[in-house]
Amino acid sequence: MSSAHLDRKQKIKHEFWEMTWLFLYLAFFFCSLVIYDTLLLKQYQVAYWSFGFALLNALVITKVIMIGEYAKLGKRHEDKSLFVSTVWKALVYGLLVFVFHIVEEVVKRLIHGADITHASRALRIDQFAGRAIVVFCTFIPLFAFREFRRVMGEEDFRSLVFERKDKSGQDVA
Repeated sequence: MSSAHLDRKQKIKHEFWEMTWLFLYLAFFFCSLVIYDTLLLKQYQVAYWSFGFALLNALVITKVIMIGEYAKLGKRHEDKSLFVSTVWKALVYGLLVFVFHIVEEVVKRLIHGADITHASRALRIDQFAGRAIVVFCTFIPLFAFREFRRVMGEEDFRSLVFERKDKSGQDVA
């Protein structure tokens, strides 16, 4: 095998793991919101189970983030503090998801026969804004970890997060 083929294979493997970790993080968070909604609505005798929607939403947002990273969005403040870089990326990607959801909703209404003016007027911007706030808050720890990994380097970050240390700081087998 050529080195170009091995490099491409490594890149595909890396991208697959990036996408998997992003999806798992978002799926965990969105499914926890479904559980919260279910428990909250149970007192009103409303059955609410939409784990499928939460998982689909996590998958779509994962893809939106990956596309944003390919487009190099959010890189503007990477030379600043981790706090600034993290909040900036959470804001940029939160806005990207917000715009994506609005476009998605308009397209969905157009497919169901509404004209463009009716489709855009029927949008509930307050609901989209509420979702955007939740997504922004979800993105802060996500991008904080990703920024730590970027600054520390992959190996040091992986060692810090996934390897067990004894009291002296040495790796434990």
